[in-house]
Amino acid sequence: MASSPSSPSAATAHEPLPKAELHLHIEGTLEPELAFALAARNGVELPYATEDELRRAYSFADLQSFLNLYYALMAVLRTEDDFADLAHAYLARAKEQGVRHAEIFFDPQAHTARGVPIGTVINGLARALDSAPETYGISTRLIMCFLRDESAGSALTTFEAARPYFDRITAVGLDSAEVGHPPSKFKEVFALAREAGLKCVAHAGEEGPPAYVWEALDVLGVDRIDHGVRSLEDERLVARLVADQVPLTVCPLSNVRLRVIDDLADHPLPAMLDAGLLVTVNSDDPAYFGGYADDNFTAVRDALGLDPDTLRTLARNSFRASFLDEATRERYLREVDAHQV
Repeated sequence: MASSPSSPSAATAHEPLPKAELHLHIEGTLEPELAFALAARNGVELPYATEDELRRAYSFADLQSFLNLYYALMAVLRTEDDFADLAHAYLARAKEQGVRHAEIFFDPQAHTARGVPIGTVINGLARALDSAPETYGISTRLIMCFLRDESAGSALTTFEAARPYFDRITAVGLDSAEVGHPPSKFKEVFALAREAGLKCVAHAGEEGPPAYVWEALDVLGVDRIDHGVRSLEDERLVARLVADQVPLTVCPLSNVRLRVIDDLADHPLPAMLDAGLLVTVNSDDPAYFGGYADDNFTAVRDALGLDPDTLRTLARNSFRASFLDEATRERYLREVDAHQV
């Protein structure tokens, strides 16, 4: 999905800092209000009586407790209209948060397992993303993720089913439950993706160890590491990431909600920046984790005492780490530089 807004709006001091969002699961933007609306439209009964009751369930002990609810709520997503509405709702919020470019994950296996064809998912999302430049002033890319707690064979089947839609897909990714599912499990499908000319990213070093980051780099050949906060535990890995300027798509509010970090004030983001890592700030699954892109920027600013220059660096990093063409990237970087934080 390659699209670019024709005329980015001039940044002003009262607007959020322009930014790219590179770590965003579209299924993780399903707010309770939309979940109930889609449930009613599709005749799906949710195990919650009200939107407030559902929102109260957004309290997690770890990654797996989040995933259990995350996958259960996907039952409301059935048709192209559902996926289009989901993407439109995210894009409208992203615009308000200063997002100029979004590289959006989706999880086809979570839908095909429920009998929803992969074409329904992609075509529905594409309807919204195609209109994003004109409607929201946001350029987009679409990233197809494989569920790492499913089999390597399932990933391969999903990859082949997606071939007719490769003109819509920029990259493949790897997400879901990390512990016990090393990146190397998916060596074959990532090799096929690279052969097909797709970019590659992978979740690694969130709950899993630094060894998973090494595997993502050396076995999968990824262009970006999603999360990667545990990379700091391995000095040699940090040196590698710095030398190659491999981007890390960090999600601060997610890290706290999933108990990867106990307190946002203790987040390693400043240490990662000080080490010379190419770090970006993103929202991950914002409906569940308490904030969208600029909410994460504001939260780390306040909790970590980040100054305007550091926030601008994070915004610049987001565009540097994106899969944009150089001309569009430079236009966005100029917009960041013109913005008064």
